[in-house]
Amino acid sequence: MPIYEFRCNKCGHRFEKLCTMGENGEKINCPACAAPAPKRVMSGFCACGTENDGGGGGSSCGSCSSSNCGSCGH
Repeated sequence: MPIYEFRCNKCGHRFEKLCTMGENGEKINCPACAAPAPKRVMSGFCACGTENDGGGGGSSCGSCSSSNCGSCGH
């Protein structure tokens, strides 16, 4: 079962939900305001790693000068 990301049409709240394959949001409600049928949105993702596994570690993440993404939270 995939995790899909939704945005409420009424209050704009974004949330994730474990759903059946192909769920479009018609059968769920917003957890913040209970409005029906939130819109499914594209989710972004981030991959971190080291140079040895192809992740390109050792350089900063762009948000700070650290070489460790965990130090700045990005």
